[in-house]
Amino acid sequence: MKQTLSELMRMSRICRMIFATCLGSFILVLFYFQSMFQPVMRRNPFVDGCCRKGSRNALRELYDPTQPELSGMAVLHQARRDQVVDSCRVYSASSHKRRVLTPGDLKHLVVDEDHELIYCYVPKVACTNWKRVMMVLTGRGKYSDPMEIPSNEAHIPSNLKTLNQYSIAEINHRLKNYLKFLFVREPFERLVSAYRNKFTLKYNSSFHKRFGTRIVRRYRKNATQDALLNGADVKFKEFAEYLVDPATQRDGPLNEHWQTVYQLCHPCHIHYDLVGKYETLEEDANYVLRLVGIGDSLRFPSYAKSTRTTDVMTAQFFSNISSHQQIQLYQLYKLDFLMFNYSTPSYLRMDY
Repeated sequence: MKQTLSELMRMSRICRMIFATCLGSFILVLFYFQSMFQPVMRRNPFVDGCCRKGSRNALRELYDPTQPELSGMAVLHQARRDQVVDSCRVYSASSHKRRVLTPGDLKHLVVDEDHELIYCYVPKVACTNWKRVMMVLTGRGKYSDPMEIPSNEAHIPSNLKTLNQYSIAEINHRLKNYLKFLFVREPFERLVSAYRNKFTLKYNSSFHKRFGTRIVRRYRKNATQDALLNGADVKFKEFAEYLVDPATQRDGPLNEHWQTVYQLCHPCHIHYDLVGKYETLEEDANYVLRLVGIGDSLRFPSYAKSTRTTDVMTAQFFSNISSHQQIQLYQLYKLDFLMFNYSTPSYLRMDY
């Protein structure tokens, strides 16, 4: 009797185990079929819906465009890439200098992880607005309108991550897999724009103190005590003399506002996929945003053409310096002229 009772209890436990196993399997099957017919809702990381990454990354869209309207632009940018490559090849053949980049050379390359972009910013080439756009792209909903971001906030280093903050392996991965772009400008227009902004406006007293006083002390005869103390009235001729002076080169790299694009972005070492131009700024900038897949939700800000440094204005400034200085400045910025297909300005007096 005891044996029969024991066998019954054991059979009961086995039945309960079998029932539990079957019930569990049924629940799993139920969840499986439910997931097939009811999609899982995913949280959009961008609160306002702006700037979600497209189904293809920008790099693939550039080299293998799926949108017909992007194909024509792809041809244009291939020609610009070829121009850079050809110029670098000529320069490399004529130069005995060989240089390997270090992470410190990459501090101008802003990284957008969400859209797999790397932007090399060049001062005086709409870089404030581009930094604003990059803050919108990387902000995950914190910003929606670039022009709502104050200009001084756009230049706070901690608001954007740059490539020099990564490990060597991470740097190489991003240089290989992310779309890399920069924007350039006619070199002498950019130079005059930098001079006007940093040396003729009263609010830039930090530049007056840091560079203006040094320039006045070196290149102005019989300078007043006020000029020596404040450096607020630097003439373009004095600025040009400062730039071409070998002593300036010995002092260290030029300030980023008048440093060459070649030295800021290293286009002979880094293969840029897209070279935008200030002369076609909005068209090229919005092309980048369309490649990313966000051209419908984010547009590049328009800029004030009334205050822009023009070719005519640049020619006026250059008329105030000697032929010798003009030639020296051209030699300083020659690679930028060649790499980005800017012709030698007609106003230059090259007969020195």
